[in-house]
Amino acid sequence: MRDLCITLPAPRGRQGGTAVRGVEFALPPGRVHALVGESGAGKSLTARALLGLLPHGAVASGSARLDGTELLGAGRRVRSRLWGRAIGYVPQDSLSVLSPVHTVGDQLAASLRSVAGLGRRTAWEGAVAALERVGIADAARRARSHPHEFSGGMRQRAVIALATLHRPSLLVADEPTTALDPLVQEQVLSLLAEQRAVSGAALLLITHDLPLVARHADTVTVLHAGRAHECGPVADVLRAPESAHTAALLAAARGHRRPSASPLPSQSPSPSPSTASEPLLRVRDVTVRHRPRRRGEEPVRAVDRASFEVAPGETLALIGASGSGKTSLAEAVLRLREPAAGSVEFAGQELTGLGGAALRRVRPLLQPVFQDPFGSLSPRQRIRDAVAEPLRAQGRWDAAGGPARVTRLLEQVGLDDSYGDRRPHELSGGQCQRAGIARALACEPRLIVLDEAVSGLDPTIRAGILGLLTDLQRELGLAYLFITHDMALVRGFAHRVAVLREGRIVEELEAADLTVHGAQHPYTRALLAAVPELPTATGPRTPTTATATHPQPPGTRTATHPQPPGTRTATHPQPSGTVAVTDSQPPGRGAEAEPHQPSADMDAGPQPNPDRPGADTSPQPRPGPVGAAASPQTSWTRPSE
Repeated sequence: MRDLCITLPAPRGRQGGTAVRGVEFALPPGRVHALVGESGAGKSLTARALLGLLPHGAVASGSARLDGTELLGAGRRVRSRLWGRAIGYVPQDSLSVLSPVHTVGDQLAASLRSVAGLGRRTAWEGAVAALERVGIADAARRARSHPHEFSGGMRQRAVIALATLHRPSLLVADEPTTALDPLVQEQVLSLLAEQRAVSGAALLLITHDLPLVARHADTVTVLHAGRAHECGPVADVLRAPESAHTAALLAAARGHRRPSASPLPSQSPSPSPSTASEPLLRVRDVTVRHRPRRRGEEPVRAVDRASFEVAPGETLALIGASGSGKTSLAEAVLRLREPAAGSVEFAGQELTGLGGAALRRVRPLLQPVFQDPFGSLSPRQRIRDAVAEPLRAQGRWDAAGGPARVTRLLEQVGLDDSYGDRRPHELSGGQCQRAGIARALACEPRLIVLDEAVSGLDPTIRAGILGLLTDLQRELGLAYLFITHDMALVRGFAHRVAVLREGRIVEELEAADLTVHGAQHPYTRALLAAVPELPTATGPRTPTTATATHPQPPGTRTATHPQPPGTRTATHPQPSGTVAVTDSQPPGRGAEAEPHQPSADMDAGPQPNPDRPGADTSPQPRPGPVGAAASPQTSWTRPSE
């Protein structure tokens, strides 16, 4: 890709702008290049430009060539030939790819029938084999399940099976491990690596998780407000960043930047349930069962006799692997799912079996912030109306002061008033999640259930949201039931931790003790051991003053240099399959771009990093399309989901 610029339209009279400007990077076969940056930096727009999935009215200029084929501006016939065969896509939201009304196996088989021309029976066998390759146990039975019957990690594996079904030469993974626990994160990325090893595909990894980049990527480009601030081998960029913005992201990821100026809850915690006069939430022996998928099957026990308490002003974190029952337990607390057994008591009132007007009086005091920001907001509503909807439903809307109150709520979560006129699809994932938090705060609740509420945010914005939640907790005495997979986040934000495994709480401990040495249960220690870490910082490197790009030895680092507005950076030919990012024009702002500082120009794209452990610098041959009988089995095994 060379000099990618994306201009977004100006909806409803607002000023449009250039959301991505001058992006370039080279991506050789078999390598992993990461695009990192804050929410709204233009990472997903860059990927959508490659896929031909830009929003209506957006205009992309520059060049993006894959094996000699120009992708930007390609017609429908060219894209149909490339999708699946040459380009595979793993999105952030697996439910946006998988149809809710068809089984997972039928969707895989349909792709094999359409692209590979296989018969119905052979295609079905190929679909089952594909699910086995990505580590889904009992694949023949689970192939007949619908996407909502899979856990988040299993759905992501199914999407990877779909993306790699025909062994494409390029995989685009847009936040593929967001909201997954460390064990499943590692499994998903190891699975992607194994699928790439089979086909020799390159991987464009879009993420805000810098420790994950350190472990799995060869090269990295750091984006901010649609411009590239730094580009080079991962080890060099993360150990010795040249850009101040990269250094700020690393500081936030390492925890050097606190969410707020006030002390974190773990440093001066609220009274524990043993010292508080009365717990706000008391859960006793709660069991949650899911209905069997088919007649004759036994109900699935998602939660098995779970018990815990949460005091006013306290944060209890629920952690565990994907499918361990965290969300099912939260649904029982919120009375979105009736528990099969046990007791849920809130503010001295029993919620189990409660209904009608009594339940409606309690609901404003228990508010959720869901894992999927787009799925929790109506696509037809403007953000302003979505935030105001709880007030209208509860009869608390004031025509005179209501609009100003909505504006204040948006500002509290870092969205200016102009975002209120947009719809969810016009926001980035992080911006949409902030709108969901504002919607929950509108009800003035006493307990907020945060189901992976900050998992889709970059480190700096996540720090701001957690700072807001911390300040609100101290000011209003809010209690949080915090579902997350981020162990470092738990230690800095929660008071206590409950660890779930296969529906059972296997360990409760203080958040400060959530370390490999402090945890007692082997499963908790395994979760902690799977957390990737950033390399040790060695300090900033001194950038050079050259303004042109020249050929460099493999593994060398491209530098960023200040340029006057409008200056073009000279470039030289890149290898086939290159995707590159250059800052060559004055910055602009679009729907995905955040306010920014003047940034430096970007030289040529990165070279492969031969120093990364396990890296293979030689191109690998690409086999032909996958057939049902010829689908190779991998040696990867998956623990119980």
